[in-house]
Amino acid sequence: MDNLKEQNKKSQRLNIRIDADLKEEAQDVYQKLGLDMSTAITLFLKQSIVDKGLPFRPNFENTESYTPEEAWKIVKSKDLKEYTNLDDLWKDLDNAD
Repeated sequence: MDNLKEQNKKSQRLNIRIDADLKEEAQDVYQKLGLDMSTAITLFLKQSIVDKGLPFRPNFENTESYTPEEAWKIVKSKDLKEYTNLDDLWKDLDNAD
């Protein structure tokens, strides 16, 4: 009983919002590995500390590459909103829901 109290003193709750389908798919993967979501997230966080970064190398499936000129032309061809400061950008992102 004392061990449980000690563990609860060290634990903190983490609340996150996540897409329902993503959560369900991840739970299925972790269940097949014998893990619950809490254990999987704990492993992710611990490995992030060990690696001092993401515990995996981000990989982009789209292998197309553009010269800076081509990329700029694509960006300018879109009807994109421009921001003069980060606060306005964050406000728009927060209100995007």
